[in-house]
Amino acid sequence: MVPVDVHGRRLVGAAAIRLLSIDVVLTLLVITGGARVLHLASPSPSPATEPATVAHVFALSHLTSFTDTGVTGTSPFGWAQLAGYALISRAFDRTTVPVTAVRETMVITAVLCAVLLWILARRLGLPFWAATMAVVLMAVSPLAIGMQRVVLVEHLAVTWILAALVLVATPRERARPWHDVLAASCLLAAVLTSPFALLALPAAGWLLVRRREAPRVAFTAVVFTLGLGIAFGPAGPVLRPELPEPGPPGIAGWVALDPVFVVLSMVAIVAGMVLPRTRPLAVSALLLAAVLALPAIPVELPLALLIPLTPLLVAEVAATIAAGRPPAGHRRVASRRPVPAVVLATVLTFVSVAGWAHGFTRLGPAGDPALTQAREWLQDNASGAVVLVDDASWTELAADRWPTGSLIPIGSCAVTCATPEWAVLTASGQREGSRFPAAAAVLAGSTKVAVFGSVTVSRFGEPSDSPGATEESGARSRAGAALAVSERIRCEGRTCDALSAGRVDPRLIATVAALATLRPLRLVDFPAMPGEAAADQPLRRLVVSGNDEAAIADFFTGQRATFQPASVTRVRGGVLVTYPLFPPSGLLTPFSSP
Repeated sequence: MVPVDVHGRRLVGAAAIRLLSIDVVLTLLVITGGARVLHLASPSPSPATEPATVAHVFALSHLTSFTDTGVTGTSPFGWAQLAGYALISRAFDRTTVPVTAVRETMVITAVLCAVLLWILARRLGLPFWAATMAVVLMAVSPLAIGMQRVVLVEHLAVTWILAALVLVATPRERARPWHDVLAASCLLAAVLTSPFALLALPAAGWLLVRRREAPRVAFTAVVFTLGLGIAFGPAGPVLRPELPEPGPPGIAGWVALDPVFVVLSMVAIVAGMVLPRTRPLAVSALLLAAVLALPAIPVELPLALLIPLTPLLVAEVAATIAAGRPPAGHRRVASRRPVPAVVLATVLTFVSVAGWAHGFTRLGPAGDPALTQAREWLQDNASGAVVLVDDASWTELAADRWPTGSLIPIGSCAVTCATPEWAVLTASGQREGSRFPAAAAVLAGSTKVAVFGSVTVSRFGEPSDSPGATEESGARSRAGAALAVSERIRCEGRTCDALSAGRVDPRLIATVAALATLRPLRLVDFPAMPGEAAADQPLRRLVVSGNDEAAIADFFTGQRATFQPASVTRVRGGVLVTYPLFPPSGLLTPFSSP
């Protein structure tokens, strides 16, 4: 008979458990990162601070300056971390969408949070299945996915917080002095990234007192306090972070993504206050939850710090319920077949999936192309011009290599404002423009020339010309109506309607009238330029056909001066004629009804 080596069997069992842990953690990381990559370009919900943060990161990584509208607060250390990743990974060179480039960092941050959350759960003594449950809740919750994909420095701050908690939760017999120094450094980095990280200090201090001797606790506190004094004292002008102003979306927009997760979190925070193992975390979570009720604080900031903490509390409550209470006078014995734990996890999974099915439909499937379309339109019609921009459009144009010296941020127009030629403003920029007197005065003299979704392109120095309201638009209507009934011209449906309504560029009206004297024509369509129809700009493109399309193309190509088209192209169905923006005023005013 071969003797049984008990020690060897223990080593093999421990190795098997480690391998299983590694496999589970890697799987959870893939789920966490993959779910966020799939929704990386989702446009909503999105905090008002994201465009300005992206702009600061772009400016810092390209060594240029930027003045925001003041809604984002300041976080020089947080911006430096994001810009460092952008420089190392060349994120702005690999993608044409600046927001997506910076959101890559948020995916990596979420994956790091998952790793640290797993380690922290195990160091606090949670069972294997409970630690897995905590990471799964954070990995697949629509609320966590929707929040952790957007650019917020608070995601960096909570990563530093979790790293500090992992270090202070190291068992006393394994802890070394460098653990304490690193823990203090991580807490300092978190506070410099976001002031809300101060609310995590009770959890870190409580765990530190619980697991360290008094001298080492004092040493860690001294290191942290010294660093904080330097950062907010002599280095304050460079490193001191400031909170942003509140803005949309509110708490309701985020809660709607995953109400099940929110309810579980609220219950877990309250229950966690009476559970010794996670009571320190419950205290900090309760403080963060209380901040959500303050109207002067943007809800996204404390929510971003709260999301990675509450799954751990939920897992602890589930582990406590699954373990049950031992009878009086008996020691608790771990069950070899934790049936209650499996049943509880199954119930929670089904309940959560019901909420997730609703939450995922509220995450936009793709990015909003409006700003990209506005940028492309402006490149085609006013490349290199001086443009008044907001936080989002500044980054979009700067990333497209528009000279940053020709971009005037609204935030720089508090007292005086350079004279722009154009303005590209998102809905947020149009709202914020009224906060800056100089910018509001400049915008009062602008004319809307193109609209792309919520993005408006305006030009300065161009008189407004609403159809039917001036002599010029009235002349277009009369001349267009005459063409629509001409025997030499055939048109149908919306093509005739566009002529009669005065929505056609006067240069097209004049050249079509001249060409019709030479040969019969068929006006196929007036294709609208993207964004211009919504701004009531005259239609400046025409598809025209006839018996000799080559002669028609030669006619338009031969025009000069005012009537020279921007392009003449043979297309299927006829000849496509495109005129430049802004016809000269008064071109048709001599026309009148007999």
